[in-house]
Amino acid sequence: MSEEIKTHRVGIIMNGVTGRIGSNQHLNHSILPIIQDGGIKLSRNEVILPDPILVGRNETKLKKLSEESGISKWTTDLDSVMNDEDYPVYFDALRSDLRVPGLKKAITAGKHIYSEKPISERAGEALELYHMAEEAGIKHGVVQDKIWLPGLMKLKKLIDQGFFGRILSVKGEFGYWVFEGDFIPGQRPSWNYRKEDGGGITLDMFCHWRYILDHLFGNVKGLFSICETQIDERIDEEGNRYKATADDAVYTTFELENGALAHFNTSWTTRVRRDDLLTIQIDGKKGSAVAGLRDVWIQPYEATPKPVWNPDVENSHNYLDDWMKVPNQQDFENAFRIQWELFLKYVVADTPYKWNFLEAAKGTQLADLGYKSSEQRTWVEVPELK
Repeated sequence: MSEEIKTHRVGIIMNGVTGRIGSNQHLNHSILPIIQDGGIKLSRNEVILPDPILVGRNETKLKKLSEESGISKWTTDLDSVMNDEDYPVYFDALRSDLRVPGLKKAITAGKHIYSEKPISERAGEALELYHMAEEAGIKHGVVQDKIWLPGLMKLKKLIDQGFFGRILSVKGEFGYWVFEGDFIPGQRPSWNYRKEDGGGITLDMFCHWRYILDHLFGNVKGLFSICETQIDERIDEEGNRYKATADDAVYTTFELENGALAHFNTSWTTRVRRDDLLTIQIDGKKGSAVAGLRDVWIQPYEATPKPVWNPDVENSHNYLDDWMKVPNQQDFENAFRIQWELFLKYVVADTPYKWNFLEAAKGTQLADLGYKSSEQRTWVEVPELK
């Protein structure tokens, strides 16, 4: 006789999933595969099965997404599902500047919340949301997907195994050329380049840098940052020319808890000549590593070449050949799916989960301080959020 499977159906309000991140990463690469695989296993005879409803403002886009995904339930009436007890979880993938009202509405309705970052454009407001959620007794989480990328997971394993010895420095290079839209269409939404619409690369990416640096090395203690708008005019999706009011590049030095310095160049105005769109190099006393999104290359002390500086002689040595690629020693799931599964287990079975609104507020705090440092052209400390 087959054993009966206990199914925990979890209704999820998925707000803003007609956008690129919401539809691709959260719906198509996370929730749909979980459903297609029969849910999330809690034990041999117990599973969690997501039951999403798609929510947005554009009926045409919702209908199209519903047909493409096979998720039949959708609505443009957010309030109706906020009051529906069949949907205990609220997910938000709206534009950054539109996010806070939905999150506050969900907290008031007693929904558990999983949200894209940043949860607010300002650190004080993000911290307020954390306290509101705690007082309401709901479970809350923020997307911090890059922790579960194969490259960063391999890097974390190297750190935990002591490969680097004492870590001396970290160098992060992120970005690519985002076309202005006149001759070649831009590959990012135009609101990214309007400060008044929640745009700005500092606000977007410092939330990532905060949890990556905290996760790998310990807390960020201080920073010096220069934020710039290097392309001051772009073309929007309708072909209209507009003034870019948000920063599209930021250059920053972070001081880390372990005493190391991390320098990150973050830019939508750079052309890629590296292994990946994001690379992070760690130099330690015993060895170095360069991590991309999926792959990691290492150079231990024993295999480090001995360069001699002589600019008057052509150097025929290929330094890339001195690095060894770390092999895949496990299978890697989609990073967004991994965190979705962790959050839903937290909601249903109260399993450990630390990526909450306080962690989200830390990311927004770092962005706030990055802007402050740039405006004042000064080093700023990063105080602990309580």
